[in-house]
Amino acid sequence: MINPIGYFRLWRELMTKPIWLESTPEQCKILITLLSMANFNGKEWEWKGESYKAERGQFVTSLESIVKNSGNGVSIRNVRTALEKFEKYGFLTNQSTNKNRLITIVNWEVYQQSEGEPTKQPTSNRQATDKQPTTREEGKERKNKNIEAYTQDFEEFYSKYPHPKNKMQTFKNWKNVLINNTKDEIMLSVINYINDNKDTEKQFLKYSSNYLGQDATYLDYLKKVEEKPKANWRDSIVIVETYL
Repeated sequence: MINPIGYFRLWRELMTKPIWLESTPEQCKILITLLSMANFNGKEWEWKGESYKAERGQFVTSLESIVKNSGNGVSIRNVRTALEKFEKYGFLTNQSTNKNRLITIVNWEVYQQSEGEPTKQPTSNRQATDKQPTTREEGKERKNKNIEAYTQDFEEFYSKYPHPKNKMQTFKNWKNVLINNTKDEIMLSVINYINDNKDTEKQFLKYSSNYLGQDATYLDYLKKVEEKPKANWRDSIVIVETYL
């Protein structure tokens, strides 16, 4: 259910937009419900050993939860149609799994800014939306003068890993892993990980921070590196490029 504490902003300007004017009453109701469900601040949690994080304007939910929160007169079919429509309008992005879905309100910062704050330019396309969490994360990192610069080896790892996420935490884990392992060993373990998950969609792969961190998934694939003759991971990088 929606957390009954606090509030969110609903600007009158929204009622002048095509997404409102060209929506059915059910879709308008769902639109407001989605805004009310979005996290006002970032949120982290753990479930079955997996670490999850939702940024401002994001939330993990299900079709059933949206229907329940929308109240009477809204069906699952209404919600499916609304999500597809809102995604086409660039209002949100919708990443679904077999159990739930991650919804991101594209211009959350614009919708929730206080009066007097500078107006931020909307991000109208999905590609830019997908990059927003990373951009905010890296912006915070630049403000922290105590954070050391990323190394070239790490940047190479992060750019080749199939599901890079939480860059700052990944870098901390990278440094810890390098205490007992070499860069080449880690890169070869990534190649093995990719080979074993060729048919897995990117969204179901481990985040880079979990691969090196709490889950220590890399250890399973380091064993495979040890079982084979030492090789230069660059000889196999074509596998990574093809996967991406």
